[in-house]
Order: sequence, then structure tokens, then C-alpha cells
Amino acid sequence: MLPSLFTSDENARPWSVPRAALCGASVGMLAALIKFFGPFRAADRTLPVALEIGVAVLAFAVLCAGAALLRNLLARRLQDTRR
Repeated sequence: MLPSLFTSDENARPWSVPRAALCGASVGMLAALIKFFGPFRAADRTLPVALEIGVAVLAFAVLCAGAALLRNLLARRLQDTRR
């Protein structure tokens, strides 16, 4: 079953924000490694590799955690308006 903002009358389980952050961090790590080892990598680097990977990991983690938090807030607000 795919996650959705639209819930039935059953109690919907909120998304786990730490789990979303962990998933985002892993996606960020994968994206940074693909960029680093990929065929189109830049010859002149402006940032050190570790910093570049760290920034990508942190950015994806914050993005995914924010999306999960926003989804939980919207779902809670939609449930409150139904009652």
C-alpha cells in the first residue's frame, strides 16, 4: 500500500520522522557517491570530497525529515477537521 495524505476512517499511523531522515541520508550518500564516481565529475573541485558528501547527506536527510513532518501535520489537521 502506498502512503497517502488521504486516510480512511481507520487510524492512520504517522510517518516516522527519524526513519525518513535516515532514508534521506542514505539517498544523499548514494547521490553524492554517484556524483563523485560518475563519468561527469568535475576536474576542478571547489569543495573537499568529504564535505561535499556530508552536505549532500545532510541536505537529503533534512528534506526527507521535513516532508515526513509536513505530512504528519497535514494528516493530523485533516483528521481534526473531519471530527
